[in-house]
Amino acid sequence: MTKAIVIGAGIGGLATAIRLAKKGYAVEVFEANDYVGGKLSTFTLGDYRFDAGPSLFTMPQFVDDLFALCAENPTDFFQYNRKEVACHYFWEDGKRLTAYGDTERFVKEVEAELAVPAATLNRYLKRAKKKFDRTRTLFLESSLHKWQTYLRKETLIGVANYFSFEIDTSLNDVNTRQLKEPHLVQFYNRFATYNGSNPYKTPGMMTLVQHLEQHYGTYIPNKGMGDISASLYALAKRMGVGFHLSSPVSKILVKNKKAVGVCVNEEKYLADLVVSNMDVVHTYRKLLPNQKQPEKVLSQERSSSAVIFYWGVGKSFSQLDLHNIFFSDDYAAEFAAIFNTKTLYHDPTIYVNITSKDVPADAPEGKENWFVMINAPHDTGQDWKAIAEQLREWVIAKLNRNLETDIAPLIEEEWVMTPDIIAQRTQSYLGALYGASSNDKMAAFLRHPNFSREISNMYFCGGSVHPGGGIPLCLLSAKIVSDLIPAP
Repeated sequence: MTKAIVIGAGIGGLATAIRLAKKGYAVEVFEANDYVGGKLSTFTLGDYRFDAGPSLFTMPQFVDDLFALCAENPTDFFQYNRKEVACHYFWEDGKRLTAYGDTERFVKEVEAELAVPAATLNRYLKRAKKKFDRTRTLFLESSLHKWQTYLRKETLIGVANYFSFEIDTSLNDVNTRQLKEPHLVQFYNRFATYNGSNPYKTPGMMTLVQHLEQHYGTYIPNKGMGDISASLYALAKRMGVGFHLSSPVSKILVKNKKAVGVCVNEEKYLADLVVSNMDVVHTYRKLLPNQKQPEKVLSQERSSSAVIFYWGVGKSFSQLDLHNIFFSDDYAAEFAAIFNTKTLYHDPTIYVNITSKDVPADAPEGKENWFVMINAPHDTGQDWKAIAEQLREWVIAKLNRNLETDIAPLIEEEWVMTPDIIAQRTQSYLGALYGASSNDKMAAFLRHPNFSREISNMYFCGGSVHPGGGIPLCLLSAKIVSDLIPAP
């Protein structure tokens, strides 16, 4: 039987393994950690359960598709619910905004709270939808690095509408010109963080990112985000995929410019093809050090990282929901600190995710599990222990102001994740959560392809390669890889 090896059991690796097994390959997955899921894993602190990484779940059909591909009913193994409210937003000047999942209701909310005419916002959303519809096939569902992609009708339509994509201006400039109202501009600028970018640099095409959330909705798995990884792990095993945990790959074996296996603990495992779900920089630097290095790709500006406080909070807050954002009073200064000086701003934007709102078992009754995330620069050797201590003070002070309470004495459990820890635990280069940033207008084309041009039978999936980071894009990277690999 034709053999395939997948390096890394993150969400992209799990999905790739499932697709290749369905295709007829004998698949073996090697994972350095003693658990699967990569960033999308779980842990407990006392009586509180936490999702370690990604907290936003949209486009759940990409998970369902994997079960359906294997002739299984998705709802038999994985259940989730759509959220009526996508997120609650808080500003220092007292403004509040509820981002309803229903678009018509959300537009009315914006008109009532921010005095932005419904026609203005509807026009903005319509333009973003057009961008998404015209680029989806090219940028999200196909390899950008195969000439056949550019002969498709959808691609030609996209090229014909190039100037409507607003690639030559920044997301902030587009939002300012089309929306004008400062709170709403900041609201839509935030979506640059979905791929770790700077809204003052990333191109205006990125207005389409919000479309994923507004149009497709936000969801929460019934057992928490970790159930995405757990259910796909179980599916992969039912499909016959073999897993080797606590088995870090030290080398990809290449013979005659062809990937032929991997080396794990000085033992060789041979295969007909190799797929790396490991960060592409580490894949080359650590596993392929003697092969030609794609320096232009590997040296791109890294995305942002994060400092995350995991708090077991001894109180329930009725004004909060699953997703909550407390905005900085100076967004431009915050991003200048992150991307220019590689530090943190004293008034950071705070994201608070509370899964116990929808998964009661995640926290004791009357209490909540808080995932408190602050966008941060990637790791360049900063003193993260000192930074995290100072940041904790800023965060608590900001939350106290907005929630009119004293958070500190309510914190019963605590753990802190900083960019250096993220880099160590997930093998994300420099702790960058999304690989390369999308600050360059050509960023989509500069991401590493899902295959190697130099080594045959060598493929790549996950958030550090095309089409990018986040759960939906990692799942799409697996589909692209599977489509590139012929049936055995």
